[in-house]
Amino acid sequence: MARALLMDPKILLLDETTSALDAESEHLMKDAIDFLMKGKIVLIIAHRLSTVKTVNTVAVISDGQVIKSGTHDELLNKNGVYILH
Repeated sequence: MARALLMDPKILLLDETTSALDAESEHLMKDAIDFLMKGKIVLIIAHRLSTVKTVNTVAVISDGQVIKSGTHDELLNKNGVYILH
């Protein structure tokens, strides 16, 4: 992760980057990503809602199709697949 951020990419794809971290480490990692990738595109694949709570847009994918999109709060207010676990 450090190497990827140091390369200063224009687009960063993160696949379950924080899944093995405790809550405090996840928070620190997210803050670093937010700071270092400001103004750039970051695509985050995650199952943990804590990972996507503050992103600009969440896309909910089911059976290979985007079935909903919006902010975390918008999706919480819609019925359907975006469920808290």
